[in-house]
Amino acid sequence: MQTTVALGLSPFTVFQASRRGDIRQWLALVLFSVCMTGCASLPGQVERPVSTALANPMETRLGQLVQARAARASTRNDSGFALVGNAELAFTSRMTLIKAAQKTLDIQYYAIFADDTTERMFEALREAAGRGVRIRILLDDFNTSGKNAQVLKMAFEKNIELRLFNPLPGGRGSMLLRILSNLKDVARMQRRMHNKIFVADNAVAITGGRNLGETYFGQGEGTNFVDIDVLAAGRIARDLSRSFDQYWNNTLAYPVQSLMSEEEIKVLKPSPVAAGPGVVTSTTQPAADAAGESPVKPLARATEAPSALPDSTDLSLLTWTWAPSVLLVDHPSKIAADADDVAEAQETAVDGLLQLMSQAKTDLLIVSPYFVPGQLMMRQFAEMRRRGVRVRVLTNSLASNDAPAAHAGYARYREALLAIGVELYEMRAEQEGTVKSFGSGVGSTGGSKSGSRASLHAKVVVMDGRLLVVGSMNLDLRSKLQNSEVAIVIRNRLLSQETTRMIEPALANGAYRVSLVGGKLMWRAPQGSGLKDSTIEPDASLTLKLLLKLFGPLAPDEML
Repeated sequence: MQTTVALGLSPFTVFQASRRGDIRQWLALVLFSVCMTGCASLPGQVERPVSTALANPMETRLGQLVQARAARASTRNDSGFALVGNAELAFTSRMTLIKAAQKTLDIQYYAIFADDTTERMFEALREAAGRGVRIRILLDDFNTSGKNAQVLKMAFEKNIELRLFNPLPGGRGSMLLRILSNLKDVARMQRRMHNKIFVADNAVAITGGRNLGETYFGQGEGTNFVDIDVLAAGRIARDLSRSFDQYWNNTLAYPVQSLMSEEEIKVLKPSPVAAGPGVVTSTTQPAADAAGESPVKPLARATEAPSALPDSTDLSLLTWTWAPSVLLVDHPSKIAADADDVAEAQETAVDGLLQLMSQAKTDLLIVSPYFVPGQLMMRQFAEMRRRGVRVRVLTNSLASNDAPAAHAGYARYREALLAIGVELYEMRAEQEGTVKSFGSGVGSTGGSKSGSRASLHAKVVVMDGRLLVVGSMNLDLRSKLQNSEVAIVIRNRLLSQETTRMIEPALANGAYRVSLVGGKLMWRAPQGSGLKDSTIEPDASLTLKLLLKLFGPLAPDEML
């Protein structure tokens, strides 16, 4: 178990996996995997033809539409934005870009889960490829095991290329096999490509917190992630494409065909101890947030079938805001470097975000599903509080967190954060109504209903009501030192205030306010919720609390 904790992989994952299967079968699997650890390896000579983003987006309808919209706005800014604050719009906007693309689609994700929602998106991609659109899919390799390995079959479709970033040799039968088969190179297994980018014709892009899968689009039967993306058009989309090209043409990006055949993919099936579809059991974790275009609109229930999601949306009806912006993105070499080299370089996307945050003058609102500040960030928070800056943080509670080990890291700093005056809010796992978005759904009062369990996954910072950051990184040492990340910084009061309006109802009604009372932690229930205040982690099971105490102290901050 100590080895699992050192990996930064939740010990609860392996514990629960062993419970789901026969213990003798599980032990046999462990012994077999350990014996095979030294056998698998990556190919030495790999052909990876160099390709780049569409050189002239103005050759496409999307490029022309962006230019026309900018002209009508009479703006000096070269990038336009629209917030994507609900699960339905997150799905339909991606589908719309697939259907609208004429030349290229570039798709980069940490995880793509094999389920009905993803298959609908893949069908649209196949149709786009059939009409001549060049499609490049770049996927981190960690989650491509068991059922989710079926995603890799897309590599064998006409006009579709799929590359795996930082692939792990062997162990594709299940997540457990994947971990055990790569214990010989723990440091490499830790470093993951966490970027999330979706670009059509190098003209319009989507980035933010979501991976691809039903739980990110409000279609999970149990838990759904509350998340946020941003649609971006113009120059910032081209910046995202340049970032994509750097990763796509990197020596760590392996064409699927260099690793396995189509037949080998087809025969892979989930083992009895494999993680289930839509469950992220990984070195990085998700959270839930959401913002929507103004005004915020309530969504349908999360219990709707995937077929209830529309196939597209009219993006021209969204409120587009043209504003100054900059891209924060890690170079792919961060994945090849070790944590000590990254720490010494101090040039990561998270470092850039921390430098921005340190300049806050009045107010800092942070949404981070996994929040493990570390000593440097703690010093920054203390300095901001001395200057009178209000700091509010929304993160997951133990009950809503899909990665309890990350919660253990956060819990180490909770009392110290409260002592310096940081305001802490922890997302309620049980929510009344939809959990597809911030706003009127998340934060409504009353008891929980089937299908309404929420888990925070958004990564957002609003500073001084004028600066908005939306991206893939959590505020933790894993995002700073281990994973590659991407985020867009937008300087605009309207977008910043719109995002704040989406988040604040969740603070008031959808989260517990944590405080210190007599030197002890107290979780304050939302007013009017009918819930009681608590002196212990609310809504979490006794087993989860016990495991947190047993395994939480064993892992260093940078591994959580």
